[in-house]
Amino acid sequence: MAGEPHVTTGHIAALRLFDVAYAIDLSKAETLWAGHALGRARRTRLAVTPPKAMTFGVPPLTLALDPIALTIGEDLLPATVTARLYDFGAVTLSVRVDASNLTWDAFTQRVNAVAGELADSDDQETWTRLLSAVNTIVAGAYVRPAPSSVTEDYLTGVVHAFDSPMTAAALLSQVDLVPLLSGEHRALSDGARNDLLRRRFSYYDDDLVVLTWDRAFIYEPRGDSDVADVLEVANVQLLEMRYYDELLDDELPRMNTLVETARGGLNVLASRRYAGLARKLYTLVAEVTELTERVDNALQVTEDVFLARVYGAALDLFRVNLVGAAVHRKLDIIRDTYRALYDEASGARTELMEAAILLLIFVELVLAVVRR
Repeated sequence: MAGEPHVTTGHIAALRLFDVAYAIDLSKAETLWAGHALGRARRTRLAVTPPKAMTFGVPPLTLALDPIALTIGEDLLPATVTARLYDFGAVTLSVRVDASNLTWDAFTQRVNAVAGELADSDDQETWTRLLSAVNTIVAGAYVRPAPSSVTEDYLTGVVHAFDSPMTAAALLSQVDLVPLLSGEHRALSDGARNDLLRRRFSYYDDDLVVLTWDRAFIYEPRGDSDVADVLEVANVQLLEMRYYDELLDDELPRMNTLVETARGGLNVLASRRYAGLARKLYTLVAEVTELTERVDNALQVTEDVFLARVYGAALDLFRVNLVGAAVHRKLDIIRDTYRALYDEASGARTELMEAAILLLIFVELVLAVVRR
């Protein structure tokens, strides 16, 4: 487009999120990482927002990894890598590539090229190697490690400065954000374009945040904002809710089989089988409930209205609340089954005691007849 602005300062951040364990001892992980050659670890806090306005429930641990290089076209671009460890068992990896001194079209092409490079099947090894580098050092801090196949990805294009100051309205009128947000090269329909641009937010007249399902664009001329951190937490919450949703999906059929097995046949050990299965279900409910509550409280919002709007929109867009509701419905099913098994176990014990009492009475009657 004629007269398109140039990106003076910007970068691209690609996220990959993993669930690696039931929980992570962050203090132990920090100690383990400190013994590493790099030794760079810090507890994350929001850079701009005051703690009383928005804060992490339990601040994650940020680790600096060795830089890597990405092949973008014919260029080999250096990239910085960081990892964040969350106490409820999630690890996020972030690969950050510089995208400064580019025309807008070149900036968009670089965003899409980075996305394609890291999403390519051959380059899944990049994420595997990075996660392995983290696990090699801090795996000792994982509580009940259980790597999951559930992962999430997110890509963010960030601009801090154009060649001339620009308002959000001017930016939207002078550049086309759709190719960056969609990754598509072909023209999209008006409906698709409007849907991509629907979730946009500004606090000042010269900043802009646009959210989509798997990408975001951030224009923040005052330097790093906390929007990227908020989007990461929303993605982490989605990851964990999806993990527990799939876990319970697998557990419900298994639970039904165990219940039918426990109910099959009549013998004196029925009450013990019921009680053992009930304890197993209660433990599962307690563990999942505890972890989902910690996930729900990963970020606490009080006073920052702008970040609260962005965070709420991200949770809604990522359907975190819908997946969370599905998890809680399945937990309710397991709770109901637990209560039913507990009642059956109590009933079975009562029946056993009644049978024992009747047997004793019968024995007494027999002995009395024999004595006479």
